[in-house]
Amino acid sequence: MPDFSLPMNGGGTWSLKDAAGKNLVIYFYPRDQTPGCTREAQEFRDLHGAFRKAGTVVVGISRDSVASHDKFAARDRLPFPLLADTGETVCRLFDVIKPKSLYGRKYLGVERSTFLLDGSGRLRQQWRGVKVTGHAEAVLEAAQRL
Repeated sequence: MPDFSLPMNGGGTWSLKDAAGKNLVIYFYPRDQTPGCTREAQEFRDLHGAFRKAGTVVVGISRDSVASHDKFAARDRLPFPLLADTGETVCRLFDVIKPKSLYGRKYLGVERSTFLLDGSGRLRQQWRGVKVTGHAEAVLEAAQRL
């Protein structure tokens, strides 16, 4: 996996090398503070201790701004970084920008997707077109098997 860096909530920049030697969950989501994205973030939040115990770092990525991420993380007490990919660089690296349709309107958006990398940065598992309920638990089980 090529290294990348993105601005994160709370200030600063997060880089792939920040997770070196640890398992890494990168989950891509469409928008801050929407019902499905909030539920997904809360599920990862509620399992955060178990992910840490499994030696796994969790980060969320969307195209929203750092300011939007700051509000989202504060409102929902998210203990992991939210990365702002406003230029879609990392979204395109992981091929999560897909054609979507809402009420007949077609647009390009982020397909809810999650990627699990091992401590050497190798992709071990991916989930695309994710349904939120129970997803974080399935990702945790996969991380615990690494």
